[in-house]
Amino acid sequence: MPVGISQPSNQIKLTNVSLVRMKKGKKRFEIACYKNKVLEWRSGVETDLDNVLQIPNVFLNVSKGATAPAADLQKAFPKMSTDDIILEILNKGEFQVGEKERNAQLERVHNEVIDIVAGKLIDPKSQRVYTTGMIEKALDQLSSKGGQSATKDAGLGASGTATPVEGENGEEKKSKPSWTGVVTTRSAKSQALEAMKALIAHQPIPVARARMRLRVTCPTPVLKQGVKSAPKAGDDDGEERAKGTVKDRILGYIEQVENQDVLGEEWEVVGFVEPGSFKQLGDFISTQTKGRAKVEVLDMAVVHETD
Repeated sequence: MPVGISQPSNQIKLTNVSLVRMKKGKKRFEIACYKNKVLEWRSGVETDLDNVLQIPNVFLNVSKGATAPAADLQKAFPKMSTDDIILEILNKGEFQVGEKERNAQLERVHNEVIDIVAGKLIDPKSQRVYTTGMIEKALDQLSSKGGQSATKDAGLGASGTATPVEGENGEEKKSKPSWTGVVTTRSAKSQALEAMKALIAHQPIPVARARMRLRVTCPTPVLKQGVKSAPKAGDDDGEERAKGTVKDRILGYIEQVENQDVLGEEWEVVGFVEPGSFKQLGDFISTQTKGRAKVEVLDMAVVHETD
């Protein structure tokens, strides 16, 4: 008759595990995560905690299945719930990443950055998007010389950034954005934004940001109102009148008008706006019309697909 082997009831068998540790005082706390998921969580790619944690517990020793007593947790993490403690360890704890895992993560972030950039930039003449291969080659050109020219010209900091340097007359000279490649410690979205800035600044291939297509609606009486601006310092007369009407300023933000019409007492314009002007347009409408006008995004990036 086979002899059964008894094991501690609190012992948990875990496989394919990645440990994240944090030392507090004389205690070391651990959580058990799935491999390849910790970096994805920290970069913002993975947002579902259930896909990251193997078990939603805090351990003193994962390999032995020893969970951390509640008293130890409260002493080390005062007034924090178990869920908050797990997030604290997951976000700030130490963990070892294997070379294979690191390379896989780097490749995934790299591909995501390329996809985002390819969907946001266009050839300014044809208004067509570039293939991911062409975007990748253009960024490779920047990264291959980024470590040399960017450091020489601008005192390069992190990937895709540059610090100002002093000009000939002692004044601060603003340097061009640079690109040195992706990293796994930051989100693909933020890195894609820096990649686009570098491509636009250096133009290894002709590129421009794809424009946004918007619809603005505003009551016709509001359109004729003069633009109000903040009073100057020391001026007690309240708001000043700036030049132009509300309609003039709205049209000033729109790079190309597709159509405009008046329906009853409401004016409507559909047109294209540079992404950098979108927030300014929204702020202007909010402050000048007191909510009576509105802006609606019809298309985040207007492009023509390649053949």
